[in-house]
Amino acid sequence: MLGIAITGAAGRMGRRIAALAIEAGTFDLVAAMEMAGHEAIGRDVGELAGTGPFGVKVGAELPAEARADVLIDFSLPEGTMKFLPVCRQRRIPIVIGTTGLTSSQQAEVADTAREIPIIQAANFSVGVNVLLKVVGMVAKALGPDYDIDVEETHHRFKKDAPSGTAIALARSICRSLGKDYGDVAVLGRGGLCPRQPGEIGMHALRVGDTVGEHTVHFGNLGETVHIGHSAHTRDTFVRGTLRAGEWLIGKKPGIYDMQDVLGLR
Repeated sequence: MLGIAITGAAGRMGRRIAALAIEAGTFDLVAAMEMAGHEAIGRDVGELAGTGPFGVKVGAELPAEARADVLIDFSLPEGTMKFLPVCRQRRIPIVIGTTGLTSSQQAEVADTAREIPIIQAANFSVGVNVLLKVVGMVAKALGPDYDIDVEETHHRFKKDAPSGTAIALARSICRSLGKDYGDVAVLGRGGLCPRQPGEIGMHALRVGDTVGEHTVHFGNLGETVHIGHSAHTRDTFVRGTLRAGEWLIGKKPGIYDMQDVLGLR
């Protein structure tokens, strides 16, 4: 069985990854971690995930005896930065689902990927990753006369905005149009701010317990095209994450994403 370790084990995604991995019976959950001082430290990961006692307690470090084939990271940027050097030293591949990394933190991920394989994705849903492919094709086919806005909605507890998936959608569009995201992205609107040619509007909503909704709007005088995706349960992301972890085993060092996993390159 594939030995997996989970960081951010007490989070919404971490708990569901643990639950589905335990229930599947084809994964060996060897370690579960949270940041030092977290209230989940010392608790049984199975009880935390709602599957009953499992025998692995949440800790602040990756145990030396844990035989992890892959580490799955859905924590916070500081959690990612804490475990990157650990995985690098122990040659453990990493699946990174944490978003909101700074440019310097992202550079550290890229440097680590020179020695171990890493899958990094803003969204592990199979449907969303098909959407990431499609929006670039649509933008190129419609041409420069269409206004483009990206709208996303998540639960009230999400800390970063726009979501990593919304940014990934905008970047996919930018690649197809030969643009740079930093040059064209406009985060929200207010006051007197007439639309400028070629800009991509980015809009973030935080509402209740919404799992995740993303819509890309392409509009011209006379018509509008809406392309979107709604996630009904986090298990959608979890299944994609576990699929990514299995795919990563045996790969050469480098940074991969779900487009690679799904063969959409």
